[in-house]
Amino acid sequence: MMLRKLITGAAAAALLSTAGTAPAAEDVAAFPSKPFDIIVTFPPGGGTDMLARLIGNYMPEAIGKTAIVENRPGASGNVGARVVKERAPDGYSLLMVNSSFAVNPGVFKTLPFDPKKDFDAIINIAYVPSVLVVPPGSPYKSLADVTAAAAKANDVSFGSCGNGTPQHLAGELFKLQAKVNMVHVPYKGCGPALNDVVGGQIGLAVITASSALPFIKAGKLRALAVTSRERSKLMPDVPTVAEQGYPGYELTQWHGLLAPAGTPADIKQKLYEAVARIMRRPDVEQKLADLGYDTASDGPAVFQKMVNSDIDKFTALAQKIGLSAD
Repeated sequence: MMLRKLITGAAAAALLSTAGTAPAAEDVAAFPSKPFDIIVTFPPGGGTDMLARLIGNYMPEAIGKTAIVENRPGASGNVGARVVKERAPDGYSLLMVNSSFAVNPGVFKTLPFDPKKDFDAIINIAYVPSVLVVPPGSPYKSLADVTAAAAKANDVSFGSCGNGTPQHLAGELFKLQAKVNMVHVPYKGCGPALNDVVGGQIGLAVITASSALPFIKAGKLRALAVTSRERSKLMPDVPTVAEQGYPGYELTQWHGLLAPAGTPADIKQKLYEAVARIMRRPDVEQKLADLGYDTASDGPAVFQKMVNSDIDKFTALAQKIGLSAD
């Protein structure tokens, strides 16, 4: 009886000593063993949703399991983020976000999560610059014309895709660097802003390049500048804001995948490698280029640094202009 107790106790001790390591190793080795959930923080039909579904289409080929895309819009993306934050950090629940994720901490007084501590970066998949556009008959031929008009009067306005969007902040950053005043006109999305600038109801707007590109190509809009560090490959004749007298100006919208904090590093690496393979497909690169996107494959460490840096940058900018969504 005593021998049996000793053996049983030793076995139990052995199980306890390996309980924290063996299952995790087995999980990583078997990963993935079930479908993925990709939560999109915006409604169906937008650019972020399109990118998530594009990735989802190729996940079976890239990593061996399907991906179910679920839209959880609301509160500028905070609703969907909270859903993923509360999921298990096992790599099966992913959050598809864009730069608005980094804007929100600066414009919301309280959030149902900590954007730096509650999520782990997986991969940045694409960039899209914004573009300053005017109607084709506008007297503004360059940014110099805009700043000259704004310096003379206080009735120069610019539309954006909404309060607190990267396009709004791109306009505000330009105002600060140009030292001019322009009235911000927020719209409920890039679509309504596009409609009004094409129709001449507003004389200037900051819009995502992917949304504005078809109108620019059709001659229904004239592009004055792109907000990226370098010129867009699809609009090589359109100068950047920086090269028109504002060195250092840059605000490009990124799109990427996050996971709940604590996701094992090996699983994050597997996910990164799978999605990076998707983004390197020539057909995917061409499709995104046609839509105005530059594909990317920044890994977990680089993307995490990018997200955290943008949170700090956008928070400082929001405080400087007194921007609040509450």
